[in-house]
Amino acid sequence: MPKTLSGFERQLCDIQGRLFERSLEKGLDSIDFTEKFMNSESCAYLDMPYDRLQWAGEEYILENLLDETDVRAAGTLFGKEELFWAGYVYRYWHLLTGESSRDIYKQADAIQSIKGSVTFFVVLTLINVVVAFIVAFA
Repeated sequence: MPKTLSGFERQLCDIQGRLFERSLEKGLDSIDFTEKFMNSESCAYLDMPYDRLQWAGEEYILENLLDETDVRAAGTLFGKEELFWAGYVYRYWHLLTGESSRDIYKQADAIQSIKGSVTFFVVLTLINVVVAFIVAFA
């Protein structure tokens, strides 16, 4: 049976989506931000089963990241929706598979993520709906 995310896990996906949106609000280069975040200690803390950073919110996580690494300003800027879903899907992927964010980024860099994030999310959502329907009526 496929894994169903808990409310807390879905909240982590939402926080990471909003974190990616905040990068746009701060005028950070989307590709540089995504690469540095996905390979950062800040992101590795979010991969842990429990860490205080998971409760901190996107503003604090962004400040933590900017203290940890330099992210270029301006440059390539993706849209707000694209960034939200890229961040959401990266976290969803980790929670679904247990792979580290660093390893996930090696498989799907920023450009691949932005192009595929909405499609990936829609497919996963449909799979979960179908499985829930089958379980409910089996």
